[in-house]
Amino acid sequence: MPSNITSKVSCIIPAYNEESRIENVLRAVLSHPLISEIIVIDDGSQDNTKDIVKKFQAVQLFVNEKNMGKSYTIARGIREAKQDIILLLDADLIGLLEKNITDLIEPVISGRADMSISLRQNAVWFYRKIGLDLVSGERVFYKKLVERDLEKIQNLFGYGLETCYFNKLIIKNKYRIKIVFWDNVSFVWKQQKDFWSGWKLDIIMNFKIARKLYFFGVPYQIIRMLLLKVK
Repeated sequence: MPSNITSKVSCIIPAYNEESRIENVLRAVLSHPLISEIIVIDDGSQDNTKDIVKKFQAVQLFVNEKNMGKSYTIARGIREAKQDIILLLDADLIGLLEKNITDLIEPVISGRADMSISLRQNAVWFYRKIGLDLVSGERVFYKKLVERDLEKIQNLFGYGLETCYFNKLIIKNKYRIKIVFWDNVSFVWKQQKDFWSGWKLDIIMNFKIARKLYFFGVPYQIIRMLLLKVK
């Protein structure tokens, strides 16, 4: 990483019932030299997620009184963020290391890309094959790219944040994107957290995505975004 980089990053972590996983994610970001603030937004968790976060004095905790969904939660986090660059991290990552975070931040902070997107080692096979995860929750970008759209963002459904906002924003503005492969990092599928509820949520989410993007929406995003990748 170039030694002249002085920009700092706001790390935003939305969390819902992640008491068994969020501590490891927090430990990976707490001492990172490029991260100046860590914001966790608890989205109405019913477990001990809040208590785990409170153990870390350097972490700012905000709590939604009831479950509002990921898009609303992230919009709230961006509003609270004080730095120019935003790092979004899911709270259920397994194996996350400081190096993974550096690899994701560096392309944006050095000016090589407008947004970076993670590709986790257990992403859908097809996404790993093409080298692009359309619904990845780990992204880095300048706050100014999205702050005028926060009201729109907070009303999006689930994966709508990635597919119906971030990806469309990239394509519309021809933003350069860097895909960062995390070969040591995985995430927990909804079905692993709650089998039947997880399948139900996935079916509903994919139906909503299909309805919003129509039949050709997904391949269109893939082709356009692959053309915008940088090395």
